[in-house]
Amino acid sequence: MTTQTRALTTTGTDHAPAAHGQAGISNVLLGMLLFITSEVMFFGGLFAAYFSLRANAAQWPPINPENGEPFHLAILPFVGPATILLILSSVTCQMAVWGIRRDDRTAFIRAMAVTVVLGIVFLTMQLIDYSLLGSEGLTLSSGQYGTTYYTLTGFHGAHVFGGVIMLSVVLYRGMAGQFSGKHYDAVEAASLYWHFVDVVWILLFSLLYLLPGKTAAT
Repeated sequence: MTTQTRALTTTGTDHAPAAHGQAGISNVLLGMLLFITSEVMFFGGLFAAYFSLRANAAQWPPINPENGEPFHLAILPFVGPATILLILSSVTCQMAVWGIRRDDRTAFIRAMAVTVVLGIVFLTMQLIDYSLLGSEGLTLSSGQYGTTYYTLTGFHGAHVFGGVIMLSVVLYRGMAGQFSGKHYDAVEAASLYWHFVDVVWILLFSLLYLLPGKTAAT
């Protein structure tokens, strides 16, 4: 009986949970990666719809009926700086991850707070740009061009808003001392989502603002 009891005790301790990073990917990170995968397919469908409309249009961007000229998306004064700020927020978010990995809670909280602020500033600048575009005649009802533009950027903005909330919760938990150098899965999961949002915007910015348009054949 003594031998069997020792064997059972030894077997039970062999399956004790390992520390962070020693037992493969955690459920939190795996769940976030699966969610991001679904979001890749979602935005992939939106990109495909945009390219389909663009390929079948005689001219892109189309003519603005209010002034007889093609619709124009201005990089300045808001979209370009907002893009730089969003890219910078991805850097500060990663700095927060590095900070909590080395158990530097002060660096983690500071970097995460800056990330949240930059995300809010990006959303504010996007809303201001929406108001300017609306005053120039580009609205959600401005044909296929207006619909696709606001659908693509609007869904991205909704994801940024969700990311800001997620990072704010992580920041709050960090200030409450719930993360350490051994327990930071939620921080890494939130950072993965934020990096994904950043990459999607870079693709959208390149597609909507940098890709040359096409003129109708004469």
